[in-house]
Amino acid sequence: MEKIYSYNRLYDFTAGVFTRIGCSASDAALAAKVLLSADVRGVDSHGVARLSGYVRLWEAGRINATPNIQIVHETPSTAVVDGDAGLGLVVAPFAMQVAIDKAKIAGTGWVAVRNSNHYGIAGYHAMMALENDMIGMAMTNASALVAPTFSVEKMLGTNPIAVAIPAREQPPFVADFATTTAANGKLEILQRKNADAPLGWVQDKTGHASHNANELKQGGSLLPLGSDREHGSHKGYALGSIVDIFSAVLSGASYGPWAPPFPAYVPMPENMPGQGLGHFFGAMRVDAFRPADEFKEHMDNWISRFRKAKPSEGYEKVLIPGDPEREMEAARMKDGIPVVAAVTEDLQQLAQKFAIAL
Repeated sequence: MEKIYSYNRLYDFTAGVFTRIGCSASDAALAAKVLLSADVRGVDSHGVARLSGYVRLWEAGRINATPNIQIVHETPSTAVVDGDAGLGLVVAPFAMQVAIDKAKIAGTGWVAVRNSNHYGIAGYHAMMALENDMIGMAMTNASALVAPTFSVEKMLGTNPIAVAIPAREQPPFVADFATTTAANGKLEILQRKNADAPLGWVQDKTGHASHNANELKQGGSLLPLGSDREHGSHKGYALGSIVDIFSAVLSGASYGPWAPPFPAYVPMPENMPGQGLGHFFGAMRVDAFRPADEFKEHMDNWISRFRKAKPSEGYEKVLIPGDPEREMEAARMKDGIPVVAAVTEDLQQLAQKFAIAL
């Protein structure tokens, strides 16, 4: 059974938990804002459902609550940021701001990050560029849960990509998606509901398609976007690989099967070739290509025309990337955020552990 919480209630609670593990007031506030951006946008798998996971990582000594986040290498338009094992929810906005600041000067800014942790939804960081009339990009590698096409071995993470593009009168174009058929968090939601997974999300340990939402715990793996070779899984595999290389091989983070696992109880891989998780961010000033007002006028035209595309039978309208999340945000900021029973139980345990009212 779901329970409804207001945004402000969950924000105060989440910031309180981050403060209790040693984060500064400003870092705790930022981490809570980034984490809850997932819940309000309907990406329930990456919001407060993961709060207890961050706490367990801190308890295991894998998250530094007071990191010294710094630029360790840079050129006028690029940088490498070391997150000092900090919360990705704090490290990522720092790095994206570096990309934005470089774009203000050089036209574009590109930042690779090492020694970080899970950074919430990719879309939050990409959207930071919008208010500067910039196009934002964000990607990250993640725990190895995904088998490459033709393999049964878990080698890649769900490795999301987000791109945010400003418009004038129309809302921005915001694409935020995993490079797998489904993100692991959605599998976790099915597990909490004791429901089956759609065919094409996971395979068992022998490589056969499965409906079992608990397949990963039994040696199975997530599948790349496309599910199988006949439906283009090699393309999802390639996209996930690009994210892994940009985020980790380029930055000096651990990549492929050596990426640090999010569950604190999973042992760290041996012989890790880099430090922590990696991210990659880009910011492109629109007026580095054409006048910003002119571009945004044509983005309005692009969006309007796609909205007018004739829908297939059974569908009311054609959506633009970012539409469902924006509509969900408006509804949840007004009516509250539903939290499933299993997550509510996790939050109540945190409330008891840290003596914070939920």
